[in-house]
Amino acid sequence: MKKRILAIHAHPDDVEILAGGTLALLSAGGHDLTIVTMTPGDCGSAHHSPEEIAAIRRSEAAAAATRIGARYLCAEFRDLSIFSDEPSRRRIVELLRRTRPEIVLTSAPVDYMADHEATSMLVRDACFAAPAANYNTHDLEPAAALPAIPHLYFMDPIGGVDRDERPIQADFYVDISSRMAVKKQMLAEHRSQRDWLLHHHGMDDYIDQMERWSASIGKRAGVTAAEGFRQYRGHPYPPSPLLQELLSGYVHCRAA
Repeated sequence: MKKRILAIHAHPDDVEILAGGTLALLSAGGHDLTIVTMTPGDCGSAHHSPEEIAAIRRSEAAAAATRIGARYLCAEFRDLSIFSDEPSRRRIVELLRRTRPEIVLTSAPVDYMADHEATSMLVRDACFAAPAANYNTHDLEPAAALPAIPHLYFMDPIGGVDRDERPIQADFYVDISSRMAVKKQMLAEHRSQRDWLLHHHGMDDYIDQMERWSASIGKRAGVTAAEGFRQYRGHPYPPSPLLQELLSGYVHCRAA
């Protein structure tokens, strides 16, 4: 049965790096996909103004989403200004109510930068609040409350490690070997990111780096390339393995 799936991470290109192959598989399965970035990447340039680079990166993110037939939305926070507070939570609740996902993929609770970690906390709490009809988002035309808390999954952190380079073990891995070409095409749409990473990180191989990360995660699952996920089963989030069932045949359990 066709499902509505929302992938939400902090910045343009985060979803592509960490879940692009999985989303390509879900797209091939006929599911309804929406990719959301919390920010438009407004600090990601040494040459353009925040407004200019934000417009460029929104366009690139939309082009990447189109590669797999997904919609793209921006929550319009700003880089390094994502915080888990009440106004932010209400904004994400409204976004969830408008997109009405049954499955949500979001950033890891522990990752290398604050925007990623704040996104994880906000999305987790918004999933809890979205079905509460009396939780008012204060939107001028609010969407109806969700019928239930969506299934929630955390993507791997960047590189599959925490801030101290210690491995974060996933609950399961998705074999994306057959979708690596699509994942590369999606990431390649983010052309301005290459310029920024070269200037700020001294890094000019972001697609190659993504391939290395995907291969490294793949080794944990015994496949060529993989993406890792953890399902959030805290009370009262749904514990059934819905995403795993949709990807039957591609899912590998964590190695002992």
